[in-house]
Amino acid sequence: MAIIAPVFLLVLLALVELSLMFFTTLTMQYAVREGARYAITGQRNLGPGTSDQQRYNAIIDNISSNALGLYEKMDPVISVNGKAYPRNTYSSGMFGEPGSIIVLQIDCTLPVTTPLLSQFFQDGKYRFAVSAAMRNEFFL
Repeated sequence: MAIIAPVFLLVLLALVELSLMFFTTLTMQYAVREGARYAITGQRNLGPGTSDQQRYNAIIDNISSNALGLYEKMDPVISVNGKAYPRNTYSSGMFGEPGSIIVLQIDCTLPVTTPLLSQFFQDGKYRFAVSAAMRNEFFL
């Protein structure tokens, strides 16, 4: 028992962490898809103004609320149509004009805590990207 139990627990913890990685990837994929779906409508409903900053904030808030708290823990990098934007930065018209196609991608980093798994990932971090591509609706 003393020989087998530590190995069994290490493998069990590795399985739990691998399951968490898959869950995180699927959750972030869902959040990005919902954020892109919201982005194509052209809405800016976080405040009374109509600036691109508010549209950006509304999209990020939508992604964050659909990510079950994982968005804040990952230090994500948002890419729109191949151009990367660091966290909390935006550009005028970054989500495109009405009728244009946008590709919303988020690069995520998740630390790996199980010693058995961390050696298989660079710097002990699980890096993945999730994306969604959609055509903007004809909004005003």
